Amino acid sequence: MAARVAAAVAAALLAAALLLPGAAAEWTLTKKGTVVSYDERSLMIDGKRDLFFSGAIHYPRSPPEMWDKLVKTAKMGGLNTIETYVFWNGHEPEPGKYYFEGRFDLIRFLNVIKDNDMYAIVRIGPFIQAEWNHGGLPYWLREIGHIIFRANNEPFKREMEKFVRFIVQKLKDAEMFAPQGGPIILSQIENEYGNIKKDRKVEGDKYLEWAAEMAISTGIGVPWVMCKQSIAPGEVIPTCNGRHCGDTWTLLDKNKPRLWTENWTAQFRTFGDQLAQRSAEDIAYAVLRFFAKGGTLVNYYMYHGGTNFGRTGASYVLTGYYDEAPMDEYGMCKEPKFGHLRDLHNVIKSYHKAFLWGKQSFEILGHGYEAHNYELPEDKLCLSFLSNNNTGEDGTVVFRGEKFYVPSRSVSILADCKTVVYNTKRVCVLHKFTENKLRPILNIFQ
Repeated sequence: MAARVAAAVAAALLAAALLLPGAAAEWTLTKKGTVVSYDERSLMIDGKRDLFFSGAIHYPRSPPEMWDKLVKTAKMGGLNTIETYVFWNGHEPEPGKYYFEGRFDLIRFLNVIKDNDMYAIVRIGPFIQAEWNHGGLPYWLREIGHIIFRANNEPFKREMEKFVRFIVQKLKDAEMFAPQGGPIILSQIENEYGNIKKDRKVEGDKYLEWAAEMAISTGIGVPWVMCKQSIAPGEVIPTCNGRHCGDTWTLLDKNKPRLWTENWTAQFRTFGDQLAQRSAEDIAYAVLRFFAKGGTLVNYYMYHGGTNFGRTGASYVLTGYYDEAPMDEYGMCKEPKFGHLRDLHNVIKSYHKAFLWGKQSFEILGHGYEAHNYELPEDKLCLSFLSNNNTGEDGTVVFRGEKFYVPSRSVSILADCKTVVYNTKRVCVLHKFTENKLRPILNIFQ
């Protein structure tokens, strides 16, 4: 009991220290000359594999005064990366007239991320969807003759390339890419193009090839991704968007890592919609299913949804965006979602060596029961993910001579392939409502 109290006090002091104003931590994650690459297991920083727990925070959806606290809180949640789109119609409201002030100060936002010793993912698009007005595309594009959006169409490609190169140069001038000593380790071109690629009028494959070649030619020194695809041209990494990428997505290029660019933490809402909820247990289950099968990057979309100010939101979308994310519209932690995922991140990071470098094996333990194992015998390291994929059916399985109880639709992490250190259905965090009700009683014993 005393150990638990001491641990709780230490965690509270750490949290308080993280939220106190003061000098930024010394930047150590990258340096001038840093190489960001990848192999079949993960992104690599200077040749070293790593795990990336990322959260989407869109800079125009929060006042700049909130950015530092939002990023600090995300770090307290076990994240080491922040992801954002780039908003074309916010930055170029008129042709050739650019805006980077206030909520649209992209460089300031990236510096906040860097000041908090975290990586950044920048999804340039420039079509972004994001339940943003016109999908991020400026309305003045409509005035250009013979233009077809997101197609193998010269007028559109000309404007798209002009904006992409402008943004890339702005980021280079501010030394934001990892090889310059900055926080950006990954960038995205286009967005969920698989939804329209088969339309003959857009010549999707030709357009994607062009977009990939154009992006790579910018020479940013970090990998590019294309999301919600199973395959991507050349060096570009295809990634998954969805709720259960560990079970619904197939990566066709086995020489590229398994990356999850959008793990939907709830659902955006339009006026008249019911409350959009997704349980902490289901999100955790999906993350561990993905990691069990070799995933090494997950980005929570959204981690903080923020506010659609003015007319920035898409038609009928509520002003409060993804209000059931781990951080709500006002930057408050949403429990138990925030704490349950924080615990997951910390446990996985504790066993990163076995996970990133261990030999993988797979066992079927019964109908709907699986074990995904990562072992480094020379270091006596072993990590196992026991999955019960059955709905409404708890069960006990035998794994390496021992019995383990696994609740329905859950994953247990076994340290040393023996000891359960985390289960996605065992939530050890109070729901905020419950905590508020219990607080007067708990205060009596303090």
